[in-house]
Amino acid sequence: MKRFFTVLLVQAMTYCSCFSQQPVEMDLWPDGAPESNSLSKNEKGDGYSTAKLYVYRPDKQKNTRAAVVICPGGGYAGLAMNHEGHDYARWLINNGITAVILKYRLPDKNHFIPLKDAQRALRTVRSKAKEWDIDPAKLGISGFSAGGHLASTAATHFDAGNASAADPLDRLSCRPDFAILFYPVITMKEAFTHMGSRRNLMGDGYNAELVTLYSNEEQVTAQTPPAFLITSDDDKAVPPRNSIEFYSALKRNNIPAVLYVIPDGGHGWGTSPEKSQYLEWSVPLKAWLTKILK
Repeated sequence: MKRFFTVLLVQAMTYCSCFSQQPVEMDLWPDGAPESNSLSKNEKGDGYSTAKLYVYRPDKQKNTRAAVVICPGGGYAGLAMNHEGHDYARWLINNGITAVILKYRLPDKNHFIPLKDAQRALRTVRSKAKEWDIDPAKLGISGFSAGGHLASTAATHFDAGNASAADPLDRLSCRPDFAILFYPVITMKEAFTHMGSRRNLMGDGYNAELVTLYSNEEQVTAQTPPAFLITSDDDKAVPPRNSIEFYSALKRNNIPAVLYVIPDGGHGWGTSPEKSQYLEWSVPLKAWLTKILK
């Protein structure tokens, strides 16, 4: 027990050493997005009509040349930017990984908007590979809750880019090389989805085509990237079966994956080192990243 708390203290102190770094803010669509999410700049409090990136870069001596796009949760009605965004970004850079928080536009029932932003974010980071000293083949996506749904959507709905596109970014692949999913919404099936996320993404009523499209356990193929999943056994908001179904689909397709179900914590515990779940996600995630980023 003493060793446990010693490890926790050392990791927390190391984590806090990066706490003062401020990210570089970028517009995701500097010339304006091709489609509107129909929200005005004053709706939802801080203008979810505009997508932004917040970029954290590790010290040169720690740089693994990997990068992760982060999708905070919020039920597709808002974004938990701190405990599912900035806190996590600081952990990633402390472990030598460039962290890019995506403030994606809310769907306002335009279901394709968040995915468009996630795909654009992946292409944007790849376009910065030389400038940011990252390996474009070591680019992952990560998400929490509804942000985990967005991350798993990006991991199952992607393309290799269009070589003849007028926009140079559209010539780049938007396939992530790995996915990290915290207590994710995976399915849109009523039996175990988060209905609030489904309504906010797809609107009221039932659209069978969209339910299938965004039930990401149904969209896994042999090209889906490896994944790390972690959830709580007592999560009542987003049942663990979401993660279990996605993990099972990955294994049916022979995709490398790990799934951790921790005993308690409920939903939305985030990545703060002050939380009791800190070691339960950070230690295995660091080991997994070390292995896949070799």
